[in-house]
Amino acid sequence: MQDYDVSLLFSRNAFLVDMIAEEEGVVLKLDSLASNKTWEAMDTLIFNTWHWWLHTGRKQPWKYIQYGNSHLLEDMDRLVAYRKALTTWANWVKSTDTTKTRVFFQGISPDHLKGGDWHEPGKNCSGQTEPLFGSEYPGGPHPAAIVVDEVLSDVKEKVYLLNVTTLSQLRKDGHPSYYVRGHSVLDCSHWCLAGVPDTWNHLLYAALFTQ
Repeated sequence: MQDYDVSLLFSRNAFLVDMIAEEEGVVLKLDSLASNKTWEAMDTLIFNTWHWWLHTGRKQPWKYIQYGNSHLLEDMDRLVAYRKALTTWANWVKSTDTTKTRVFFQGISPDHLKGGDWHEPGKNCSGQTEPLFGSEYPGGPHPAAIVVDEVLSDVKEKVYLLNVTTLSQLRKDGHPSYYVRGHSVLDCSHWCLAGVPDTWNHLLYAALFTQ
């Protein structure tokens, strides 16, 4: 059996673009991507972002948003901000030599807070014991997934989209709900282990050896 020299790097940047501490506070720079210096030497890159874009209050790690030379903004439409940041990242991908570095982007991880999306108004992921059956989600495509499709369409020859969104939307039964040890807060956005993320990993493993 052949031995392989494998080096792994986990880079924790929930927004892909830069967060910079300035005199006014931490600023989320939607058009700045200094992190790419770390990425350039890698053989394979796997990116993911969305979950943290909706966090507010104490869970929000930045104080202001800025795009270009515009004034600092306390907030903006998060889907608009996401599109701008993802476009900044996609522009970097355009300049990357993908014959040396393979680039993967894992799609949107959905939540199940609104039962009306699957025709059960007033319900959420709590107490759900079965997935939705079929191949289409009743609530339609995820808005952030639409953004991903549109932005990545410009770099589709350089990025492999690991599209886990629809299959995850169908798994309304896959969340921790109220059953996370030490927590009493409803959790319909993270996933139980083992569970849905195992399917993501199987798909990624297959893609790594076929792309």
